[in-house]
Amino acid sequence: MKVAAYQAPLLPLGSTELALSLIRERVEWAESEGVEVLCCPEAVLGGLADYATQPSALAIDAGGGELDALLAPLASDRVTTIVGFTEKDQLGRLYNAAVVFHKGSVLDVYRKLYPAINKSVYEAGDKIPVFTVGDLTFGILICLDSTYSETARIMAAQGAAALFVPTNNGMPASKGGAELVSEARNGDIARAIESSVFVVRADVAGRAGDLVSYGSSGIVDKTGIVLASARELEVDLVMADIKTTP
Repeated sequence: MKVAAYQAPLLPLGSTELALSLIRERVEWAESEGVEVLCCPEAVLGGLADYATQPSALAIDAGGGELDALLAPLASDRVTTIVGFTEKDQLGRLYNAAVVFHKGSVLDVYRKLYPAINKSVYEAGDKIPVFTVGDLTFGILICLDSTYSETARIMAAQGAAALFVPTNNGMPASKGGAELVSEARNGDIARAIESSVFVVRADVAGRAGDLVSYGSSGIVDKTGIVLASARELEVDLVMADIKTTP
């Protein structure tokens, strides 16, 4: 199965419509290339709420059809898209989430287990699900989640042959430098070898306001070999063939 990671531009907060337009272009590219799963970055819709003055303004209700309607432009019979966003539940709590959008509808949502190292406006997720699309069973680890080897092992034990890692390394330059690329890649290699899974990471890249991201998007096979890596500081797409059985 062909999979791809979209290294999207680091956009200003609230740029949801622009992000959707850019992702739609990548879905069309994926259709032409035979890609079946396209992974997009963490919080690609609207940006990370931790940096917003009104975090709830970026939030989307995953129930009641709101998320389905928003993602309608990404509908495809051939390409399943993983999209990061800020989710709001019925109690108004915020979650850093990723949706699996399959054939025009929301298949399911994953909530980030470890929202931040110190402090975040996001609540922590409490489930470790896996998802199946066609012949591929996979897990999702949002950014910091991928540093926890036990979570990856649990997903692999449930049959995951691949782990998709929506990431958003957009942060103040004093905290986010080029070293984050090698740190992320080394982590992906470790998770791949430990759990015998493919790891597909999709990051943002570029500058927006006071934030910068060098872009750590890449694909690693289950033996730790890097199959593809994105260009630093640039919008990019990386693609590879992966095996669908663990």
